[in-house]
Amino acid sequence: MREQHLHALLHHLPAGVATLEGSDLRYGYLNKAMQELLGKSVAEGQCVTDHPGVLPPDLVDVLHQVYRTGTAYVAKACSLPLPAHNGQEAVSRCYDLVLEPVYDDEQEITGLVLFAVDVTTQEEARQRAHTLAMETRRLDARLRVLTETVPQITFSLDAAGIYEYVSPQWYYFTGQPPTADLNAIWPLLIHPDDRLRVLYQGDTARKTGTGWSYEYRLRRHDGQYRWMLSRALPELHAPDRPVFWHGALTEVHDQRELSDALRRGEAELRFLADSIPELIWTATAEGFIDYYNHYTGEYSGLTKEELGPTGWVNLLEPRKQAEAARQWVQSVATGEPFEGLFRMRRHDGQYRWHIIRARQLTDERGPRWFGACTDVDDQHRLREVLQVQYDELARTNRDLDTFVYTASHDLKQPLFNLRGLFEELRRSATFNDPEEEQLISMVDDSLHQLDSTLQELAATVQDQRGLSAPAEQLDLRHITEDVLLGLRAQIQASGATVHVEVAEAPTLLYGRANLRSVLHNLLSNALKFAHPERLPVITLRSYLSAADHPVLMVQDNGLGMRVPKASSTAFQPFTRQHPQVGGSGVGLYLVQRILTSRGGRLEVASTIGEGTTFTLHWFEA
Repeated sequence: MREQHLHALLHHLPAGVATLEGSDLRYGYLNKAMQELLGKSVAEGQCVTDHPGVLPPDLVDVLHQVYRTGTAYVAKACSLPLPAHNGQEAVSRCYDLVLEPVYDDEQEITGLVLFAVDVTTQEEARQRAHTLAMETRRLDARLRVLTETVPQITFSLDAAGIYEYVSPQWYYFTGQPPTADLNAIWPLLIHPDDRLRVLYQGDTARKTGTGWSYEYRLRRHDGQYRWMLSRALPELHAPDRPVFWHGALTEVHDQRELSDALRRGEAELRFLADSIPELIWTATAEGFIDYYNHYTGEYSGLTKEELGPTGWVNLLEPRKQAEAARQWVQSVATGEPFEGLFRMRRHDGQYRWHIIRARQLTDERGPRWFGACTDVDDQHRLREVLQVQYDELARTNRDLDTFVYTASHDLKQPLFNLRGLFEELRRSATFNDPEEEQLISMVDDSLHQLDSTLQELAATVQDQRGLSAPAEQLDLRHITEDVLLGLRAQIQASGATVHVEVAEAPTLLYGRANLRSVLHNLLSNALKFAHPERLPVITLRSYLSAADHPVLMVQDNGLGMRVPKASSTAFQPFTRQHPQVGGSGVGLYLVQRILTSRGGRLEVASTIGEGTTFTLHWFEA
C-alpha cells in the first residue's frame, strides 16, 4: 500500500524521475514527467544505450561512468530537445540532471536513479541578468569615456558635500596632482569674492534636495581666475531624499566677457541713439516697440509710456494711420523691410514729412526690428518746388520743340516758292555774264542745302520727342533688316557689303523708334562717307560686355574722322568734317543724345582714310 502511494506521488511529481537497473542500465520506472521528456519511443525494460530518447550520447556515457564508479553527478542547465507534441515544433529546455547510484544490502551497485528538474525559467532569467550586467558594464565604460573626453569637468558628491568623483579635466584645469585632497583644495581655488556665495548656495541646494546653477571664478593652473558655470542635479530615488548630486563645470569666461562687451556696446549705442536728432526706435519680433530714443520724446512731446508699443503709428496723419499699420503688420509677418513716406505730428501740432524705415535683424537672441523716422520735410517741399519748375521747363521745351518743328515746316513753303522762281528765271531769263553757270550752280546748291537743313531740323525735333519712348524687348536682327531695306537703294548704288552678327546678344530692351533711329543714322553715315577708291564693307556686331551688358559695334572702311578728346561733347548739331559730302551734321548728334538719355554712352575709334568703329554701350553711363 505504501509502495503504491509512493508510486502515485512520484508519478505526479513535476520533476522527471527514472530508475536504470542492471549494468546495461535498463529503464525500470518512468514517472509521467520523465516519460514526456524522453518521448513515447522509450519504455520500461529498454536499454538506455539503445533507446536514449532525448538524452545526448555524452550524457549516456556519463550514466555508465557513474554506474562503474559509484560517484553521484549533477549536470547543471543541460539543454535537452523536447519531442514534438500535438503538432507543435520541437523546442529545447534546460534541466538540472541528478545521477545517483542505487545500492543493495551488500552495498553493491544495482542501478541508477535519474532526476530531471526543469530550470528553463531560471536559466533564462540568469541569461538576462548576465546580458544586463554586460550591458551595464558597457554603458558604464562608455559613460566614463564620455565624461572624461568632453571639454567639461564632471563631478559627483554626496549629501554632506563630499566629492565622490571628479573627471580628469579638473586636474588638467587646476594643475593639482591626483593625490591632492579634493574636498580640502576645491574651496580654496574659488575666487575669494565668490567663495562664501558658492558654499552657501551648494549647502542650501543639498539641504532642500534641489539642483543648482550658478557662476563663479575658479583659479586655473596658470594662476588666472576663469568664470565657470556650475550645474548639478540630485539623484532621485523616490520616496527617499537624494544622497548624491551629479553635475558639470563649464568654462564660460569668454562668453561672459563677450556678454559684458555687448552690454557696454548696447549702452554706447543707446547713448549714440539718444544723441541723434532723429526718431530712433526698436521693436520686438511681434512688432511692438520697446525702445524710443530721447529725441522721439522731444519731437512728440510724449513720454515713452504715452507713446506705447505703436507710438509712431499714432503720430501719423489720421487718414494714413490704417494704411501704415497694415504695411507694418505685413512687414512683421514676412520679415520684409518697411519703408514709407508719411507726415508725422510734432509736439506743436505741425505735421512734417518723414521717411520711416525699419529693418529686421536676426541673431542668437532672435529677430528684432530697428527703425528710424527721418525728417525730410524741407527736402520734400524743395522737391515739390523743383518739380513745379521741372514741369514748367518741360512745358517750355515742348513749346520750343513745337515752334521749331512748325517753323521748319512753315519755311518749306517760301523755299518752294524761291525754288520755283529760280527755275522760272533759269528757264526764261538770260545774263551776259561769263560766270553765269557758276552763279546759277551756287544758288541751286544753296537752295538744296537750305532744303536739307530744314528737313534735318524737323527730323531732329521729331527724334528728340521720341527719347522717352517706352522700352520693349526687340529683335535686333529684325530691326536691322528693316533699316537695311530702307537703305537698299544706297547699298546697291555703292556696291556695299553689310555683315550682321547678332547671335551673341540677339535681343535688346529698348525703345523701338530710338533703336531704328540709331541704326539708320550709323548705317546711312557708313554708306555716305564711303572711301571713293574701295567698295564699302560694313560690319554690325552685337555682344555682351564683361559686366553682362549688351554692346553694339558698327565698323566701316570709309573716309574716317577726327575724334574730339572730350567724348561727352563729341558731336554737336550741324557740325561736319567732310563738306564735300552732302549732309546736315545732325545724325551722330542724335545717336549720342538717344544713348545718353537712356543711360548709355558712345565710343568712337577712327583712322583718317581707313575707317571708323562706333561702339554703343546701351546701359552704361
